[in-house]
Amino acid sequence: MGTLLQDLRFALRVLRKSPGFTISAVLTLALAIGANAVVFSVMNAFILRPLNVPEPESLYGLWRSPDNDMGESYADYVDLRQRNRSFDDLVAYNLAIAGLDTGGEPARTWIEEATGNYFDELRIRPFLGRFFHASDEHGPGSAPYLVLTYAFWHTHFHDDPSVVGRIVLVNKHPYTIIGVAPPEFHGTLLFFHPDSFAPIVQHQDFLGAYSGPGLKPSAEQLSPFEDRGDRWLFMSMGHLKPGVTPAQASADLNAIGAYLEKTYPKDDRKVTFTLARPSLYGDYLGQPVRAFMTGLMLLSTLILLAACANLGSLFAARAADRSRELALRLALGSTRTRMLRQLFTEAVLISLVGGTLGLLGSIPLLRWLSVWQPIARWPIQLAVTPDAHVYALALLLTIASGFLFGAVPVRQVLRTSPYEVVKLGSTGTVGRRISIRELLLGVQVAICAVLITSSLVAVRGLARSLHNDFGFEPHNNMLADTDLTMAGYRGEQVLTMQKHIVETLAGIPGVEAIAFGDNVPLGDGSSDSNVFRDDTADLRPANAADDPFMYKVSPDYFRAAGTTLLAGREFTWHDDPNSPRVAVVNPEFARRIFGSSDKAMGRYFKMPDGSRVQVVGIAEQGKYSSINETPHAAMFLSILQWPGTQMLLVVRHHRDPLQVAAAMRAAFHQLDAGLPVFIEPRFQQMDVLLFGPRMATISLAVLGVMGAMLAITGIFGMAAYSVSKRLRELGIRIALGAQRREVLHAALGRAFKLLALGSTAGLILGILASRVLALIVYQATPRDPLVLAGAALTMLLMGMLATWIPARRAMNIDPVRLLRDE
Repeated sequence: MGTLLQDLRFALRVLRKSPGFTISAVLTLALAIGANAVVFSVMNAFILRPLNVPEPESLYGLWRSPDNDMGESYADYVDLRQRNRSFDDLVAYNLAIAGLDTGGEPARTWIEEATGNYFDELRIRPFLGRFFHASDEHGPGSAPYLVLTYAFWHTHFHDDPSVVGRIVLVNKHPYTIIGVAPPEFHGTLLFFHPDSFAPIVQHQDFLGAYSGPGLKPSAEQLSPFEDRGDRWLFMSMGHLKPGVTPAQASADLNAIGAYLEKTYPKDDRKVTFTLARPSLYGDYLGQPVRAFMTGLMLLSTLILLAACANLGSLFAARAADRSRELALRLALGSTRTRMLRQLFTEAVLISLVGGTLGLLGSIPLLRWLSVWQPIARWPIQLAVTPDAHVYALALLLTIASGFLFGAVPVRQVLRTSPYEVVKLGSTGTVGRRISIRELLLGVQVAICAVLITSSLVAVRGLARSLHNDFGFEPHNNMLADTDLTMAGYRGEQVLTMQKHIVETLAGIPGVEAIAFGDNVPLGDGSSDSNVFRDDTADLRPANAADDPFMYKVSPDYFRAAGTTLLAGREFTWHDDPNSPRVAVVNPEFARRIFGSSDKAMGRYFKMPDGSRVQVVGIAEQGKYSSINETPHAAMFLSILQWPGTQMLLVVRHHRDPLQVAAAMRAAFHQLDAGLPVFIEPRFQQMDVLLFGPRMATISLAVLGVMGAMLAITGIFGMAAYSVSKRLRELGIRIALGAQRREVLHAALGRAFKLLALGSTAGLILGILASRVLALIVYQATPRDPLVLAGAALTMLLMGMLATWIPARRAMNIDPVRLLRDE
């Protein structure tokens, strides 16, 4: 310990004598370790960390194949829950928007509808009051209870404990607040924080009455609790019983799936159940998020390796400059082991200080990310606060980095000859052979080129995404999202109010066209339905001709959305329940069902309820669920023939969007002050689809800038060191008549060769590594000539910037003065 303290004191004295080297080394490492801490915190929160519930290791969700989702009908959920022998219990839930009236103006809130056993199976205890239980459920509408999340209780009820027992209105229905959830529980989606929880038996209150024709004849209209074809539940999950493996549970569930397929052939087709951890990766966003987070972690690791290469090069150069000191210590009796330990002590000390600063700097950023809400209309929060795993990784990277770059001059020290150094001076000569410093610089430049190429690929892909052909015109388009159920409208009141809203908003100055529907392409969600050819008699799902996206829209929708009709007509107000069913389809639908668009006009297809629908128009092909989807079939139905309370208004205008939005809010308030509405431009509504590409682009751009900074400092350090060690040689060359170009080539030629070789290798690796970006950023391609040219130009500019000062120093050498000083 005494020797270690001596090494620490000596290291502090040595580093204090070189403040420039110490500060640059510490900041370099702080930047790299801070980046790794941020990326790992996000990866830990979304992929590695389990749900914040008791005993999360035995909690699994049910994944359906080949549908590749976790949707389930309520009737199937009941069978799975009652017939399985593998789970303690199974819970299910759904997300819904509702109007909450606490005595003032109603607010638009998100509610998680959960089965009565939800809190009991998750083993959550209330912070205040109580939770609802399975014993509270006695059929649809029997449990009008509300449990608030802690955050909503804190912000809207100001931590008032007397809120328990208070009656509020949810979609104009009285609900009793019975409890508050604990602060650490935000539901079972890691990124989605609802405002409250309600029993799922109250589902009718959130959808409104099932009135009018639907996908089944009115005589056979089923409630959502009976309709096995309506997979509206978001997810089923539960704790495995002790001793039951996931494979055994999957086999058990698949046996139940076979029973359901045999018993209900019209609603259930053959499915395969697998188990997944209910996390961000496991239950919702899937493979792209996992691939991107893994790639981002690899790139941040490359940043750390580039920093270590930079510091290793500096340490090797510093050891060469200190060769006389090291030789004298050897001559005075010091052992090489002791000197190596001293060098490692200095390296680890720098690493610890840099790692601490990097971690401290990442904490405020992570806290900001944890409260950031990237999409205004959704309660999305990225809970990425660091935990013990993040701190442990930061410590491990810190110590490993210190030993990694501290080991670079080991060979140099072991081969030091005290006699030769004392006689000849410093060993820091520049020779023909490639040194470790030069090799490290080449690696660092290659890493920088990889990062820059990846970031340029992402930027280019995002730019293409924003100028893509969506099948509609998002410019000068405003959306207003509401649900008439939230204001208590039912039955025939719905259509009357919808027409009244359209007539009122059409009178706003600057409005060119207005329409509404239950959803829009590239909206918050996409619904679909099996369709059958007209000659199909057996309407079981297995006999479906296709499963197109389905949108129910009003007259004038295509003009309001900016969608071109290739043939036929739009809907009119005469396409009501008393007229034959009609549809407008896209070319892909026409190709799959009828063979081509030319054969589709006037032809019929069937819906699952057996009703025949005539094609009266062909709309242009577009994007419907994601901007990187392959061509998909889609059909537009008349909302007058398939009514509903969900109302998404599409407003085409030629005025300032802020003025139009203000006028629309005033009109809605005048029509019904108790109807919550969310208004935003169409481009802003697409933020949820562009969130992944934008985050990928920003992340890669930041990493690219960091890599460029490290590469510039590395090239500058090598070039400056090369010039300083060859001043006498360069002075003699100039005195003998060497030209300026020859002097520059002699001084910086090796640096530019390493820059060229490293950049070429990095560009090739960047092209290969950028393929994963195509999963996240639409149209991101590494073969883009602009990307390759931009990366090459960036590397060239970096090299010129890094070598500018050393080049000026080499060109301004005064051989007379230099030789006189020698």
